[in-house]
Amino acid sequence: MNHKPETISDWLYEYQNGVRYGLEGKLIIEEYSPFQKITIFESKRYGKALLLDDCWMTAEKSEKCYHECLIHPALCSSMQIENILIIGGGDGGSARECLKYKEVKSIDLVEIDLRVIELSKKYLTSIGGNAWSDSRLNLQIKNGINWVKHTKENSYDVIIIDGADPIGPSKELFSNSFLKDCKRIMKPGGVLATQSESPESFQEIHINIIKVLREIFDYADPMYGSVSIYPSGLWSWTFASMEKAKYMNPKKSRVKEISQNCQIWSERWQQGAFNTIPAFIERELEKQ
Repeated sequence: MNHKPETISDWLYEYQNGVRYGLEGKLIIEEYSPFQKITIFESKRYGKALLLDDCWMTAEKSEKCYHECLIHPALCSSMQIENILIIGGGDGGSARECLKYKEVKSIDLVEIDLRVIELSKKYLTSIGGNAWSDSRLNLQIKNGINWVKHTKENSYDVIIIDGADPIGPSKELFSNSFLKDCKRIMKPGGVLATQSESPESFQEIHINIIKVLREIFDYADPMYGSVSIYPSGLWSWTFASMEKAKYMNPKKSRVKEISQNCQIWSERWQQGAFNTIPAFIERELEKQ
């Protein structure tokens, strides 16, 4: 995949497989951390946006389309939600959504790149919100792969993988060995959630993520929605659990607790999103 950036006049583009995805606005800051290129761009339509290695990650006025859909199917359905692990998530959006639940006692947010957190706190204040000052949030500036590998089994009720595209620092977040470790450290009755790319722009990667999860967990299913700033606009999240597809059945008490504070997610929306799997993806997943 070609990730060459280009700024034409006041436009910034991400390039993927012969297509460009751009926003109009102005560049705020562009720098290199030890891990990746980080860009903050203020767009006219979606507010301030974050790019990593020239790929759109999040934007103030579209981030709920991503974060709510990644978090709530898992947290509404897991048997317990006291202890949460977030791998990545340096913009703070996933932590913010998790902290809506009173049952949550502790969140370990393991982000490899401190600079992503620092710039998000400074420029993307509406995304992290009050999460950064919540005593339940434990920031760990460490490698998520190593963190999971060295964590004792049955440590977390829910595991959230909020990484970038599977290149650079995020590549191993979709590997068989990493996901096996996630299963090992997840408590019985728990749910794993991961972003799983676009079925249109990254079809092969998307299908592979689901297949790997189905090899490791008893159940894994993709859910589809729209994130306007991402390649093709069509995006996916995949959820996995043991014994039964727990993520399909939100607990009514939790739905009631958080639904009024959601812009996109609802129990009804979730049901439809799981049922919108494209036919060609379903056929590919049925192949042995």
